Amino acid sequence: MATPVFEALLTTPLHALHAELGARMVPFAGYSMPVHYPAGLMAEHLHTRTAAGLFDVSHMGQLRLVGPDAAAALESLIPMDVMGLAVGKQRYGLLLNDAGGIIDDLMFVNRDVVHGGDLFLIVNGACKLGDIAHIQQKIGHRCEVIPMPEMALLALQGPQAVSALARLAPGVSALVFMSGGAFQVAGCDCYITRSGYTGEDGFEISVSAAQVETVARALLAQPEVKPVGLGARNSLRLEAGLCLYGNDIDSSTTPVEANLNWAIQKIRRIGGERAGGFPGATTVLAQLANPAWLNRQRVGLVALERVPVREHTELLTLGGEHAGEVTSGLLSPSINQPIAMAYVAPAHAAIGSRLNAIVRGKPVPMQVSPLPFVANRYHRG
Repeated sequence: MATPVFEALLTTPLHALHAELGARMVPFAGYSMPVHYPAGLMAEHLHTRTAAGLFDVSHMGQLRLVGPDAAAALESLIPMDVMGLAVGKQRYGLLLNDAGGIIDDLMFVNRDVVHGGDLFLIVNGACKLGDIAHIQQKIGHRCEVIPMPEMALLALQGPQAVSALARLAPGVSALVFMSGGAFQVAGCDCYITRSGYTGEDGFEISVSAAQVETVARALLAQPEVKPVGLGARNSLRLEAGLCLYGNDIDSSTTPVEANLNWAIQKIRRIGGERAGGFPGATTVLAQLANPAWLNRQRVGLVALERVPVREHTELLTLGGEHAGEVTSGLLSPSINQPIAMAYVAPAHAAIGSRLNAIVRGKPVPMQVSPLPFVANRYHRG
C-alpha cells in the first residue's frame, strides 16, 4: 500500500505567539490557524461585541496593482466602480468569471492615483494563489501586479477597538468606515483601514511579517483587547450577514443570487456611464434588471426551535418539496438563537416565509429573517 502524502501546513508569523497564548490550532486554507484560545469561542465572540478582539488574518493574500492604468484595469475584472474611488477610500469587490460566478470576494483601497496609481487588494487565503494568477493573466500587461507575501495582517474589531488602537496610533480616530491610511504602531510602519468582517467598528492592519509580533503584543497589552480565533470570526460574520467564500458564495454563484446587489455601483449597471465591461456582465446585468430570472436567492433564516442547523442541510417547503439548502449555520452567541444563511427558490425568499430544515431526519421549523441578524455598528463619521 502506498504511503499517504500529507502536505505540511503553512504557518503565519504569529504561530509562536498563538502557542504561547494557548490557542487550539486547526487546519484552515492550508495554514495552521487558531480556532480559539483558552477562554473559548463564546467568550471571544461576546468580548468582540462588547470590547475589542484581535484576530490574526495573515493567511489572507495581499497585493498591489501599480501604474496609471491600474484602476481601469481592475475595473475590467469586477463589477464595481474602481476609477471613481477617491484616494484613501476602500470598497468591497467581486472577481467574476465569464458566467458571472464569483471567483473570490476581496477588499480594495485606492492608496494613490495622483502619483501613478496604487491599488491595495486583500483576497481570501484559500484563493490567493489562483486570484493572483488570474489577475496577472488578465491585466498584468496593463499594470504591475505585485504580490506581498512579506506582509502580515491583523484585524482589531469591536466597539472599543478605536480606543485601544488610538493610544498607539492617535490619528486612526479620524478614519471612517472603509477608509485607510499609513500610520506607525509601536514604531512599526502599517497601512490601516477602518474595516473588518464582524459587523463591528474596527480596523485591519497590514504590517511586515518581521514586525507583526511587535504590533500584536502592543495591542494585546491594551486593557480592552483579547485574542480571538477563527471560530468567533465565523460566528461574528454570520451574525453580521456576511458571506464566507466557499460556503455562501463560490464560482457557481452570481452577485445577484448572493444578494450582493448593494456592492455594484450604478455607474456599472445598465444606463450607467461605464455599464458592463466586466466578465459575466450580460448575465449579472440581466439578473439585476429582471430579478424574476433568478432561480435562487441568498436569505437569512432563524430557527423556531433551539436546534442548530448546519451547512448543507436541506430545506423543504411545509408541503415537503425541496426549497433550498443551508450554506452557513450555528447557534448565535449574541441573540441565543440558531441562525443560518441559505439559498432558496425565489418563491420562498420573502421575509417571514416558513420552511423546514431536515436535521437528522427531523424537520426543524425555520423562518426567513432580515439580514443582518445583529445590527452593524460601523463608524461612518
